Amino acid sequence: MNDLLRGINLYLIGMMGAGKTTVGKLLAKEFNYRFIDTDEVITQVAGQSINQIFAEQGEEAFRTLESQVLSGLCAHQRLVVATGGGIILQRANWGYLRHGLIVWLDVSPEDLYQRLKEDTTRPLLQHDNPLGRLQELLEQRSSLYAEADVKVTITPHDTPEQVVDHILEKIPTALKTESPKPPQYNLNPNDLS
Repeated sequence: MNDLLRGINLYLIGMMGAGKTTVGKLLAKEFNYRFIDTDEVITQVAGQSINQIFAEQGEEAFRTLESQVLSGLCAHQRLVVATGGGIILQRANWGYLRHGLIVWLDVSPEDLYQRLKEDTTRPLLQHDNPLGRLQELLEQRSSLYAEADVKVTITPHDTPEQVVDHILEKIPTALKTESPKPPQYNLNPNDLS
């Protein structure tokens, strides 16, 4: 399994609560890679929680910091990176993500709500209708998430280990989609006049 990815990073994208951290840690063990959570790196760099960054500096400042962290990570190899749910909103971030293989963990808004309804650490869910907010965010982001190399749809019955198995099944197919070689032409130098 170690050489399947040939050292390229694996980036997990998807909504908050999709399981990127849990699944990412299992994938890192599977590939003998390091696991990195961009949100954890951001809190270390900023010396503040994500809630504090949102409250004191706003979402735009958070997104800038998120891009800087991702930029630094893509310079390394052999990483499984769990990204924040909104990392796909910045077009520049796709340039960084494309340095590796991008996996979308797709979970329905209803299932996300069940997972997150007791979580008070999510600034974008500090809302009087969190389920409606999740539906709205997923609707806004789905077309961007769909640009991933691999999509894994997760049901409430899937264990993290089963999700990892689904990803491992799909990776070889995603890696085969390399661009075709350009056609070769036999040119006679006399034809170039």
